[in-house]
Order: sequence, then structure tokens, then C-alpha cells
Amino acid sequence: MTTAFRFIKGSGKEDRLEVLRDGAVTDTLVCPKQRIIPHDMVHFAVEDALHRRGFLTRVAHGEAADFRMDADAESEGVERLVEVFQGDGWSGGTTPSDAMIDLYRVTCDARSCPMLPVDADTILAIRDHIADLTAQWDAIPVGDSLTLTFAQRVGTGSAPE
Repeated sequence: MTTAFRFIKGSGKEDRLEVLRDGAVTDTLVCPKQRIIPHDMVHFAVEDALHRRGFLTRVAHGEAADFRMDADAESEGVERLVEVFQGDGWSGGTTPSDAMIDLYRVTCDARSCPMLPVDADTILAIRDHIADLTAQWDAIPVGDSLTLTFAQRVGTGSAPE
């Protein structure tokens, strides 16, 4: 099964994410605008850069794209890191790597989930991926879309083709 994620830029307060399996839309999610790339696009950047199993990877492996997924320690660690990168994006994307890691640790501790192994190079790799996605997203006019697929193995099992 081939899975792709099509982000559609909206004109109002929302963008949309369509999940395409073998070319057909199987799920649609509303993505409230947040001044940075959509939340689920941040997920894509984190999961793709780290090759970790988060929300989109789980969807790519066949789970329904809803918010009732079973708890999974790795996915929780990804979600906490996505939150940290969202906060960084809202404040200009210049938080020092060590501060990002500290915030990630505090966020994981507060939610009782294990941290994924991250270091300064990891933070920079994710930040670069987010910057690339931001440039692509910013270049798209309202009504157009950006379609993303995982090109490599991500988390448990092989990534979609």
C-alpha cells in the first residue's frame, strides 16, 4: 500500500490534510492555521528526520487517521518533540539546541513518557527539514497542495513506497 499526505492550503482559518492510500483519499483532517506549517507537517518533519514512529507513520502503516490511537511510548515521545518544535516555530525558530532538549525533557517528564534520543545534531536536522517544508508551503498559493511521502524506513516496519 502506498500512502501519501496531501496538505491543502486553505483561505480561512484552516488548512486540510488528506491521507491518500493507493491514490484514493481515505481520511481528511482539519489543520487549524497556526502561523507556521500545519501541526501534522511538523509531525512529518520530525518522523522523517528521526525515522521514528509517530502519528503519520502509524497512519502510513494502516492505522486510521484519528485521535483515538492506542498509546505507544515512541509515538508519545514523537508528539512531545513535535510540540517543542511548534513552540520553537512560534517564537521564530531560533531556540538554542540545548534549550530545546531541556524543554523536551521537561515536557516528557510532565507527561511521563520516555524521551527519544536527541542531541544538537538531531535538533538541527529537524529544524532544517522544517525550514525546507516551510519554504515549500509558503510558496504554495491558497487552494494548492503539497504532497509528502516517507522515502525511507520510519519506525517499526518499512515505510510506504
